[in-house]
Amino acid sequence: MLAQENKSKKILLLYILIALGFAIFLSVMLATTVKPRQLPSLYAKDISKAQRGSIISADGFHLATTKKLYKAVVNNRYIDPQKEDLFIQLFSIYSGIDAKTVKEKLKKRKGVVVLSYHIPEKQAQYLKKLAYELRKYKVFMELKNPRTGLRTLHGLNILASGESRIYPYGNILTPVIGYPHKLEDNGYTRIKGVKGLEKRFDDELSSRQDGSSRGKRDVNSYIILNKDSFTKPDINGLDIKLTIPISLQIKIEKMCSNMKEELKASQVMLAVMNSQTGKVLAIASSNRFLPKSIRRSDYPSLNSSMIEYSFEPGSVIKPITFALLLEKGLVNPYDLVNGHNGRFKIGRKVITDEHRFDWLSAENVIVHSSNVGIAQLAQKLSGVQFHNGLKSFGFSEKSTPDMIYEKVGSIPHATRLNNEIYKATCSYGYGMRANLMQLLRAYSAFSNNGRMVYPQLVNSFIEEYDQETILEKE
Repeated sequence: MLAQENKSKKILLLYILIALGFAIFLSVMLATTVKPRQLPSLYAKDISKAQRGSIISADGFHLATTKKLYKAVVNNRYIDPQKEDLFIQLFSIYSGIDAKTVKEKLKKRKGVVVLSYHIPEKQAQYLKKLAYELRKYKVFMELKNPRTGLRTLHGLNILASGESRIYPYGNILTPVIGYPHKLEDNGYTRIKGVKGLEKRFDDELSSRQDGSSRGKRDVNSYIILNKDSFTKPDINGLDIKLTIPISLQIKIEKMCSNMKEELKASQVMLAVMNSQTGKVLAIASSNRFLPKSIRRSDYPSLNSSMIEYSFEPGSVIKPITFALLLEKGLVNPYDLVNGHNGRFKIGRKVITDEHRFDWLSAENVIVHSSNVGIAQLAQKLSGVQFHNGLKSFGFSEKSTPDMIYEKVGSIPHATRLNNEIYKATCSYGYGMRANLMQLLRAYSAFSNNGRMVYPQLVNSFIEEYDQETILEKE
């Protein structure tokens, strides 16, 4: 009887234990179901940054271009201590960074370490493959997050950090091309033009749309591209093709540099333009700079003197004065002009010539560049005729839409030009100011049937897939 009771108690206790265990199991299952869990996302997103356009010479050379830069980031807490040397050696081989430098950066702090901010695109692709292989060979360990209690793994990450402007041909055409500066855009370094063509066409050169992809991910966290995924393409900035061939530009620049040294000049400038089309074939200065390493001594060269510097043009104005006289019918090329033996007084001012003449034809006043002769001929023009005539040749007005920060110079007022002294000095280019591009435009009239054209430096814009849009000339 006693044995029967003990057996019943044992069976009852067993049932109670089973029921209790089942209740605990249900409670745990319920808690697990109700409790919010941090599940890995089923979706992945990838962003690709669009690039700034290039500046290309007429003969197809990239004078200014952009390359993407990447940064390598690693959390050194996740590196297996026994495989740290392996990580350092492999990263050094793939990145080209000295192993000792990599080791020093890893030892400097615990946690997230940026190993490099300036990894070129090609090396970045190799490092991304290395990151995959390092995970595969368990160079990185899983660690438990003390806040969430979840185990996570962080490996080597290669992230886009920005873009860098490259000038493959050094200082060629630099006063005209200009230079940019860096601009931070949500942790990404963009390029923005400051001077020259980089500034004038900053909107056209700037990237227009960053690309992005979003969709379900596979086991390797790559996006599965199908009808349910979303892709927005990146649209780079426009490439700008110039009218200037680099082959001619190099020769002209060398000539300017040699002449500067020979003449001991502060600067020598030279421009070549097709007067029928307005296309500039060369625009050179002896004063140039390297956009990637601008020094204090380069500061005067940063401004494009062809457009940002006005000066008294001197004797190059004589043919223009003569053209105004011919247009008004005030002179005949065969008229005789008294050369006064190279010395002529107007009011209190004495005008002199380097070469002395007794008499010379009006035409020879220009041939021999006589100050005395042109000063006398200019008296035939009224102040209004002279002022309006200089204005019709484009002086004191903008010379080209392709360059920025133009100093338009000045011409004397019509009232002042009624004074015979001002009229005389202005006739040979003093008492007025002009820039090189204004002179280029004015002189186009002489070999283009009297029609002036605007100097044109930009030939076309090139869009994605090499679609070229030729700019119409004025």
